[in-house]
Amino acid sequence: MSQSAPPPAQPPTEPQAQPPAQPQPVDGNPYAQQPGAVPPPPAPGVPYGAVPAPAPVRNNLGLGLLAAFVAAVVAGGVYGAIIGLTKHEIGWAAVGVGFLVGLAAGRLGGRNPVLPVASAVLSLGSVYVGQLVGEAMIGAKETSLSFSELFFQHFDVLQEAWKADADPLTFVFFAIAAYVAFTGARKAAL
Repeated sequence: MSQSAPPPAQPPTEPQAQPPAQPQPVDGNPYAQQPGAVPPPPAPGVPYGAVPAPAPVRNNLGLGLLAAFVAAVVAGGVYGAIIGLTKHEIGWAAVGVGFLVGLAAGRLGGRNPVLPVASAVLSLGSVYVGQLVGEAMIGAKETSLSFSELFFQHFDVLQEAWKADADPLTFVFFAIAAYVAFTGARKAAL
């Protein structure tokens, strides 16, 4: 047997740039993917990529009710302004009131079964208040009273005027708005 001799001492030289070290296998697995390595292309005909996670289920009753209430107030005011400016009830505007209330409740509240019913009730109130706002705008133009004075201080007179102007078509608008709000809330729920 021969013994190997230690290598002769070499004079110190300037440090040279070392080539980057090869990445080592992960957990001792030589077939594991190395950090920073490009994954191999997928086999033909096989889909690849991660499937996106499903959208989170929203079931926030409070947020849905709040959104429906805000939408009802805004839509009722716009509906009343349309009635006050045109001096006519417009069926498509009642559909829009119901749609906005149902959409807001369904999108923000989710699939809670209370929301379609609450949307229908809120849209009924919204159409009613909208019709009263319209009556107040028309009454303010025909009398010396302002809109706010008529709406807030003579509300009983305003309701009597609404009752006198109400016809079967008025109640059809109520039904349309409630139906659209109910179905809109169910369909808009995520």
